[in-house]
Amino acid sequence: MRTPLRARVIGAGPTGSLAALVLAQAGWRVQLLDPLDAHQLKQRSRSYALNHSSQELLQQSQLWETLLPDLAPFSRLELWDRALPKQVRFSLADLGRERAERPGEAVGWVLLHRPLMAALLERLAAHPEVELALGPEAGASPLTSSFDPNGDPSIDLTVVADGSGSATRERLGIRHTSIPYSQGCLSVQVRLRGSAPDQAWELFRPEGPFAVLPLGDDHVQLVWSAPTARLRQLESLDPVALLEAIAAVLPDQLEPDALLNQPQAYPVALELAHRLHRGQALLVGETAHRCHPVGGQGLNLCWRDVAELRRQALRVARGRLAVERIGPAYAWRRWGDLLITLLATDLLLRLFSNRWGPLLVVRRVALSALKHWAPLRALSLGVMTFGPCRGLRAWSK
Repeated sequence: MRTPLRARVIGAGPTGSLAALVLAQAGWRVQLLDPLDAHQLKQRSRSYALNHSSQELLQQSQLWETLLPDLAPFSRLELWDRALPKQVRFSLADLGRERAERPGEAVGWVLLHRPLMAALLERLAAHPEVELALGPEAGASPLTSSFDPNGDPSIDLTVVADGSGSATRERLGIRHTSIPYSQGCLSVQVRLRGSAPDQAWELFRPEGPFAVLPLGDDHVQLVWSAPTARLRQLESLDPVALLEAIAAVLPDQLEPDALLNQPQAYPVALELAHRLHRGQALLVGETAHRCHPVGGQGLNLCWRDVAELRRQALRVARGRLAVERIGPAYAWRRWGDLLITLLATDLLLRLFSNRWGPLLVVRRVALSALKHWAPLRALSLGVMTFGPCRGLRAWSK
């Protein structure tokens, strides 16, 4: 085997940048490519709900302590079916006594895009094994239309992380299935009264889920799922009218005071690539899959791809796996988590976004069981925070 190992990562969003960092930390030389420059990569106005699988990966990458001042932890998660109405509260106790008693523990954390990307890019720029090719300097790089992802013999691995509309995936000849939802999401940050700073909300409404994620103090991120036409109408409202519309769908005790950024609507879809690797190229993150943001699974699912990439890259670096086998080994380990998570989020969305009588009965029974049976809450929270495969294994022990 040639030494050192060389990898090329295409796409420098949160998933591609973290993938580049873990490869470099595993002893690989890494080139990270993106048509956007560092400033542009930081400018996205959104936030991410992180679970414990993401926490573990950030700790392994020595990023957790760096990001800690920017993380907004929540120790309570309130699920509320507005059509019944019925509520279920998840708390630290549902994590299990050992984990719940750890200092600084939380049910989850919310992190803004800008400090995350700033930390990632700073760490990458300082790493001696990372070459950054961002913005205009990447114009003559392998991001051109003639690029063959498997055509450079000096590269042992190409990691494709350029998003759901990936041109690189198409050049690899990997087909994918995309099923658009009839609803999209509106993302906006507001100042909110009536919610504790350590509490998150997931409101299930007939038009779609509505998430309230704490950002610290009285600031929150709202993710409002609704039919596309409704979102276009909301996006066109003036600030006062939009605040009134938000207040009308929130529980009575929650009162929005002010908009903190420009609301942005975006489409959502169920997407899955038909394979996760070809040759020495493999797909990570939204290049390989997308799901509805219900349950906050999006970035966490992407970063579980990165965690598996890290595992296999370390095996190669330590001589325990041939570099030619990294793609098949990665794909074999990821399919279960991907298929179950995509199916679960899709079923959850369809179950709670309607008023059909028999499903209302199912929802009432399910939420009653969650509310009154602690082991079921522990199972549900474990699946949400560690992924279905690991969550089920941990619960069964």
